[in-house]
Amino acid sequence: MTAKETITAQTPSLTDPESPVGAAVRRFDLLAKASSQSPSSLNDTPQSRAGSLLQVSGPTLDFAQVSLTLGRTTILDNVTFQVQPGSVHALVGPNGGGKSSLIKTLLGQMPHQGRLSLQWPGTPGTIGYVPQALEFDRGLPMTVDDFMAAMCQRRPAFLGLSKHYAAAIGEALERVGMQDKRKRRMGALSGGERQRVLLAQGLIPVPQLLVLDEPMSALDEAGIQVFERLLGDWRQSGITVLWIEHDLEAVGRLADRVTGLNRRVLFDATPKQALTPERLLTLFSTHPRSAVQ
Repeated sequence: MTAKETITAQTPSLTDPESPVGAAVRRFDLLAKASSQSPSSLNDTPQSRAGSLLQVSGPTLDFAQVSLTLGRTTILDNVTFQVQPGSVHALVGPNGGGKSSLIKTLLGQMPHQGRLSLQWPGTPGTIGYVPQALEFDRGLPMTVDDFMAAMCQRRPAFLGLSKHYAAAIGEALERVGMQDKRKRRMGALSGGERQRVLLAQGLIPVPQLLVLDEPMSALDEAGIQVFERLLGDWRQSGITVLWIEHDLEAVGRLADRVTGLNRRVLFDATPKQALTPERLLTLFSTHPRSAVQ
């Protein structure tokens, strides 16, 4: 039996609708209706372990005529495309083209018109989110462990890591190469190291849908290799990945399908079909022409 959820027009429900990181603290179980599940069904099972390549069944994600207008400015104009289950689907386009706004509509942060739906292969699962950057007071005495505790467990972070979550958090940090920096202050990390920590928090609990907002933007070469390995692991595990990215070379190598967005969908195709000079010129022009066939 397939479980289907529809996200219709709504008002922002999070504390700071302009802050993806603030919303990430809420674990982005909004679309999975986590409130209807017992706490143990989501976070307290062996599937919470980040280290092993568990096989999951990611959902199909449908955007149908999704529009967003702020004041008199059209941000999204009848956006329609589908993300196949278990695929790595890249979303590319110019700055200001609506990519992050589309993600915010998906995550319940911005009101919209149209229909967003998730078609789960069974019981609605977990959604993971990795934001583009982490904005916080660099002077806070918050270690990597403190941050992971705040993001991944239910009890207050000041109580430290629970024994139940310590192993899963350790495995996630090891997968991103940050196991030896667990006691470092977050403010003392480089931008690439903080981005790796953000990747780690997206692995707990193991998501069926993973939303990535330019995860490579602050990574160094070693971090990029870590990310590419993780992307292969997610595909192998059957996780559905929606990935915003500016690095078109990486998209061409790593994505299964690419959607070009500049307020509206200009193309939706395989990387070989999508990343042609003509289509990219249309995509990155200030006033896009009609979609290229």
